[in-house]
Amino acid sequence: MEMECPPTEFPHTTHMMDRRPRKRPRLGWDVPQLPKAQIGMFCGQDVGNVTSYAPSDHTSSLFVKGVARNGSPPWRDDDKDGHYMFALGDNLTSRYKIHSKMGEGTFGQVLECWDRERKEFVAIKIVRGIKKYREAAMIEIDVLQQLAKHDKSGARCVQIRNWFDYRNHICIVFEKLGPSLYDFLRKNNYRSFPIDLVRELGRQLLECVAFMHDLRLIHTDLKPENILLVSPDYVKIPDYKVSPRSPKDGAYFKRLPKSSAIKVIDFGSTTYEHQDHSYIVSTRHYRAPEVILGLGWSYSCDVWSIGCILVELCSGEALFQTHENLEHLAMMERVLGPLPQHMLKRVDRHAEKYVRRGRLDWPEGATSRESIKAVTKLPRLQVSVHLCSHVCSLPLSSFVL
Repeated sequence: MEMECPPTEFPHTTHMMDRRPRKRPRLGWDVPQLPKAQIGMFCGQDVGNVTSYAPSDHTSSLFVKGVARNGSPPWRDDDKDGHYMFALGDNLTSRYKIHSKMGEGTFGQVLECWDRERKEFVAIKIVRGIKKYREAAMIEIDVLQQLAKHDKSGARCVQIRNWFDYRNHICIVFEKLGPSLYDFLRKNNYRSFPIDLVRELGRQLLECVAFMHDLRLIHTDLKPENILLVSPDYVKIPDYKVSPRSPKDGAYFKRLPKSSAIKVIDFGSTTYEHQDHSYIVSTRHYRAPEVILGLGWSYSCDVWSIGCILVELCSGEALFQTHENLEHLAMMERVLGPLPQHMLKRVDRHAEKYVRRGRLDWPEGATSRESIKAVTKLPRLQVSVHLCSHVCSLPLSSFVL
């Protein structure tokens, strides 16, 4: 068996090689920017009170005639989408030095930085300088602090180290973890995980979600991108289902993580049980039927997402690859059987068009023949689970430490 340590960076980005359809980017709205003279650097306490902003003593002396003091980089305007503009080697306050870019998403960017105070690498999420993303970031900080208060060992969810407001960007400092499950799948040419490993990942994921639900918190955006392996280390083993004569170098080897430990991240969409649950939540592929039908949602939407994730880890592909609501609902019926009548009778006015004469308007309402084919090719869940149990039969004990 070949032992190998991978590069330290698994970018959390979507590449052209992705096989499954991705959610279209949502357009943010611009907000008036404060004059530069009014935008200073604000510092938050280490895992402190999220509502208290304290202007830094150096705010008024950051710039003199265009020259940055205290090691701060020159002022750069944000890009057109509100992302923070930086250069590798820049300081992010006097404490953090930017080492590399780890990823980018709708929320902003994640940078690997050196923490001069703690003498360790950390991951810093720099949120776009737009009102709705800043507000979501403050919600995330509040949730992270609640989780940290009740999870002393830090074994379930990513740990917040610090946060601060810098040049109109909320910056959240996290412990540095390994790649997401989605990035690991992508780097592994979408080969499935062994079934024993999927069971262990599922156990940890269910324990984390149960922990959140006990605190009356609903994540609402569980997906492989938001589940990170704690360690980036992996081993390579032969993949006997691929011919050694494959033209792609290394295609007959597959990667397996050396450790099965995972943590959940991204709590910007997390909500409390008592709050409004009428709006759309979850990334498309992991969205529960009650969300699409406008029935309101609760803890069960997280459980649905977990089911979709586990099937994807077993098969290597997203279970519901679609961008259309009606097609999505038809896929659910194909895999699980007819939607319950009590759900179809209570659909809201926006979802009424998906139902006709007490049943789903399918295939009559399909947009194309290709859409019908996409639904009919899906196997029943029992068949998928049976196939996965054979495809992923390699014993976990031989390679996971």
